[in-house]
Amino acid sequence: MITINMFSQAESVKGQGVGSAYVELIQMLKKHYSDLFQININEYGPSDISHYHTINPQYYLSTFLKSRRGKTVGYVHFLPDTLVGSLKLNKISQKIAEKYVLSFYRRMDQLVVVNPVFGKELEKYHFSADKITYIPNFVAKEHFFPISNEAKTDFRAQIGIDKEAFVVMGAGQIQKRKGVDDFFQLAHDNPDIQFIWVGGFSFGRLTDGYEKYKIIYDNPPANLIFTGIVDREDMNKYYNIADVFLLPSYSELFPMSILEAFSSGTPVMVRDLELYRAIIDGYYIAAEDREDMQKNLRTLVTNPSSLEVYQEKSLAASEYYSEENVAKMWREFYEGLLES
Repeated sequence: MITINMFSQAESVKGQGVGSAYVELIQMLKKHYSDLFQININEYGPSDISHYHTINPQYYLSTFLKSRRGKTVGYVHFLPDTLVGSLKLNKISQKIAEKYVLSFYRRMDQLVVVNPVFGKELEKYHFSADKITYIPNFVAKEHFFPISNEAKTDFRAQIGIDKEAFVVMGAGQIQKRKGVDDFFQLAHDNPDIQFIWVGGFSFGRLTDGYEKYKIIYDNPPANLIFTGIVDREDMNKYYNIADVFLLPSYSELFPMSILEAFSSGTPVMVRDLELYRAIIDGYYIAAEDREDMQKNLRTLVTNPSSLEVYQEKSLAASEYYSEENVAKMWREFYEGLLES
């Protein structure tokens, strides 16, 4: 049996995709390969493989005990560039953070990226291509799935939304990088549409632009609901009551929220970023900017039957990024790591 020590503090900060991806992976490995992998969480005993999901300083120090760590794997959930627009950092802090992130990744024997585009980005930082493996994110269908129309109506009533309302949902931390400004403006420009943003300030006042977004959060237009951070168990209901899931982010890796929306059968609209073309091309409604999002929304409101096409596309995407397919990738990766 292969011993894998998982190192993560992702669940200590609620409302971030890193934690969701970590939970899904652990549950998947235990479900499919309990006879092959011995999974330990934040234990420093000897292991065949040490898999680092977050880059906490104590984990960095542990990599120097090479004989106990075995092969080391770093899960690349962000690069130095993605810190910009997420956390409030001055230039000196930004430089220190960048050097630390890259130094942590250089301590690893292998890096796993959730988007092939970020493999190319790592190469720009002089990481060798043979040190980088692409394995996509996934979500388990027992957690995210279509619910009945009756259940949708009940949940809408529970949170005070008319059963006939056209609902646009966004999700993630409230920060500039997520495109919250555009989401807010779209709500302002479309008073006949109900907007919901599920998420909050996971890093509190450290969030870049916190003061500005706290004012927006506390004073939304009548047709915009900010739910705050929601327990992951309740997220499926929010995806299901949405007619469209809209993620106007400017920078992402492979958002868990998109996969969750796909698995729930909800049509997805995103800003047309290169990274999406590399992984989910053909499955989403593309928008170049806010004006394009506005045009797409008005088209969907006046022709709601067109949503059925994108509901089917979402479910098709969820099959492609299925738990079974990704589980096989992880098994081959871990076994190949030891064979090498």
